[in-house]
Amino acid sequence: MRSIDHKDVFNIHLKQPRSSQALEESELADLPERAAIDVQLTYYTDYSLRVLMYLAIEPRRRVSISEIADSYDISRNHLVKVVHNLARGGFIESYRGKGGGIELARAPAKINLGEVVRYTEGPFRPVECFDAERNQCVITNACGLAPVLKEACDSFLATLDRYTLTELVAKRERLTRRLGLKKGLD
Repeated sequence: MRSIDHKDVFNIHLKQPRSSQALEESELADLPERAAIDVQLTYYTDYSLRVLMYLAIEPRRRVSISEIADSYDISRNHLVKVVHNLARGGFIESYRGKGGGIELARAPAKINLGEVVRYTEGPFRPVECFDAERNQCVITNACGLAPVLKEACDSFLATLDRYTLTELVAKRERLTRRLGLKKGLD
């Protein structure tokens, strides 16, 4: 049996959106078809990307973890772990004391999504035979599943490699409004 670490799963219950955050009709049209999404990242990666997006909206402003947690209506305790890991990975800078907080360590255009996902997810191992140390599958050398899944994972990551944080916050005004940030940010 393999050990589970903090990146595998967060034991959380997703909260319903606050009533003041009800999606506008124009925003609903921009959402991808839910049935078309066949890949799910861990909550850990989801929260990592959300933290980076929040910071990318105002890249020169230091913010607290509590501010981000409140804006997304998610657990501050989970974000503490996420932020610590993002700082260790060189994506954000963390400052203690008066005037402390967190901010991006690099410009949003220099933070690649593929890099972030690889860092937060670790190696993609969609089936047992991708893990040489723990593989016990009896058909490993005979089946054709592994090369197909490797190609799919490579394609997924190649797509993410084409984007940076800049593209994720392109709808800045909408993000600002949805997160309850002050209007007119530079």
